[in-house]
Amino acid sequence: MHQMGKKASPLAIHEYCEIITGPYYKYRTYQDMIYSPRTSEIPSMGPLIPRLKQLPLIGVTYLFFSYFFNIQYTQTDEFYEHPFWFRLFYMVPMFTIFRTRLYMAWILSESMCMTSGLGAYPEASQPKCGQGPTDLKKLHESYESKDSVEYNYETIHSLSIYGCELGRTTKEGLRSWNMTVQYWLATYCHRRVPNSLKAYRVAITMTVSAFWHGIYPGYYLSFLLVPVVLMAEDNMRAAFRHGSQRWIESFDWACWFFKMRAFDYMCMGFLLLRLDYTLRYWKSIYFLGHVVTVLFLIIGMLFKKKSPTNVDTSSKMKEKVKSN
Repeated sequence: MHQMGKKASPLAIHEYCEIITGPYYKYRTYQDMIYSPRTSEIPSMGPLIPRLKQLPLIGVTYLFFSYFFNIQYTQTDEFYEHPFWFRLFYMVPMFTIFRTRLYMAWILSESMCMTSGLGAYPEASQPKCGQGPTDLKKLHESYESKDSVEYNYETIHSLSIYGCELGRTTKEGLRSWNMTVQYWLATYCHRRVPNSLKAYRVAITMTVSAFWHGIYPGYYLSFLLVPVVLMAEDNMRAAFRHGSQRWIESFDWACWFFKMRAFDYMCMGFLLLRLDYTLRYWKSIYFLGHVVTVLFLIIGMLFKKKSPTNVDTSSKMKEKVKSN
């Protein structure tokens, strides 16, 4: 399948990977695909098949939930005649439909890149998602070596389903989602915010991400809730994630549950898009996502100061200052 790269022009390959699919990649990655000295050795089918094996289950899940639920129903008066529990529950299948649809798109996106060899680098060069090879010395040595070379496609790897579904924290869930774009946001937005605005880095990054998606108010309402959710989560973990191993594991699963519910809640703004639709839905469930997030933020702040972990850390800092 990779041989198609030899028959097609560089421009045609670029259009095939960029317009039809969509992972972020550098010009360096595109150039390396065109001028790779060992093109014939780069595998396609081997890495491709494990990606494609995930599609049937994801596709069936998407079709099942799409058959019974749709976002248009939330825009009707009939929807709001249902009891509170129904309106609250409805955001769960909506997020399921939303993410399974994107899972399929990203898996196919990666697969299309693999068929042209885009993003394939020797494993010895330690390629990273979005960034490409991080050890250029090893990269050149691999290209010049006469021995067989192991390749991977980590550079264009957009999705970790495990991290999205079972990651215990919101931060882990975000980092596992559309990972090449996450790299771009981290490198060119988050890290470039000056130290004077350090406290607003996440909010600024989320605003850029919202603008990346479009100008609908729903994007901004959802993305700008993310910094508050992250702060609340960090405070709760600092306050309560200590003690026995059993307690920590139970706390982590509780974090996972509320992480998923936060994504359910924010997803509704992503799908409804319009200000009136989004606020009407959130109002119908009493802005529960906002209320719980603020409660966790306050509770975490109050109990974090009394946390044994923080007391021990504070004591160690004081001892270190005295010793100096």
